[in-house]
Amino acid sequence: MKAAAIGIRMHSGWGALVAVSTSAGSVEVIERRRVAITTPGTPGANQPYHFAENLELPEAEKFLGSCFATSKRLASAAVRDVVSELRGRQYRVVGSAVLLASGRPLPPLSKILASHALIHAAEGEFFREAFSEACEGLGLAVTGLRERDLDECVLTTFGKAAAQMQRQISTLGRFLGPPWTKDQKTAALAALVVLANQRK
Repeated sequence: MKAAAIGIRMHSGWGALVAVSTSAGSVEVIERRRVAITTPGTPGANQPYHFAENLELPEAEKFLGSCFATSKRLASAAVRDVVSELRGRQYRVVGSAVLLASGRPLPPLSKILASHALIHAAEGEFFREAFSEACEGLGLAVTGLRERDLDECVLTTFGKAAAQMQRQISTLGRFLGPPWTKDQKTAALAALVVLANQRK
């Protein structure tokens, strides 16, 4: 079986997932999909901290716990499906990458709910953490990569070949067709870093 890795760039309630492998120095995008990790129609599911802002603290904690359990379950099902499908195509997923924001620690919930900026930060972290825990629960190693540090990670990992890898990722959309936006490109680059480091 050929080694592969998955990368994901999260948004509120969904993420762009890309699976990559390599062959003779060329990047192969072997899967890409939009992964929804909220239940459609559930009030507040896509912006759980915004919804919890209007609740008393105990109710907010309960609501966020319930949303997290649902998101983690849906993320687990999606990742399990990707891993299984790739196994059927003779690929073995050896790790995953989750793109991170600034990575600053969040304060207690009461302080988060009192700050609009922290609510946004917490929601991003909420969905990234649901995906990370889902991967870990399936036995996949998870690497968190700060998005702003990704170019440096690519350079450290690939050295002189870094520019070539980035060029390949940038131009793959011509052959793959849409979607091939910043979401997919960034997730693919992160997955390539994980794949290369697993092979070292």
